[in-house]
Amino acid sequence: MRRIIVGITGASGVIYGVRFLEMVKKYATDSEVHLVISNTAISILKYEVGLDRESVLKFADKVYGENELSAPIASGSFKHDGMVIIPCSMKTLAAIAHGITDNLITRAADVTLKERRRLILVIRETPLNLIHIRNMELVTLAGAIVMPAAPAFYNKPRTIDDMVNFIVGRVLDLLGIENDLYRRWTGYSEG
Repeated sequence: MRRIIVGITGASGVIYGVRFLEMVKKYATDSEVHLVISNTAISILKYEVGLDRESVLKFADKVYGENELSAPIASGSFKHDGMVIIPCSMKTLAAIAHGITDNLITRAADVTLKERRRLILVIRETPLNLIHIRNMELVTLAGAIVMPAAPAFYNKPRTIDDMVNFIVGRVLDLLGIENDLYRRWTGYSEG
């Protein structure tokens, strides 16, 4: 069984986190999902996609509160196959970059890095300032994968869902989860 930790933080773009949870259940049915939704993300869920916390929890096998630092995922001894923070706020990025583990999302990310496991940060901010860029450099040097939520257009997206599915499909790819959420690049031909 594959174990995945998912953090949803208070950045715009919570739709990415919700869709990711849905698609893990669709494409990786053998997965056990451990979920933490930050308090700010709960407010943004309602505002951006009209969902409450309870409607998202059904996609997780285990759910923890943001301040539940005694949760199993807070320890490096908790074995898992990867952690995804989707979306990842600049505050969360900064905390991870500087080893500040003041909530369960940043603590789980910290132990993911120290145990040399896969950590994917789907950042959703633009434009970026130098502090953001340096924080991305620090987490990359520590072993994380920084993946901006920047959809491609070679697949000719027609809807917001198409753009969201591209990003979510790429995250699933990074975790080794086969999916057909987006049209893959097959080369360019004129005509």
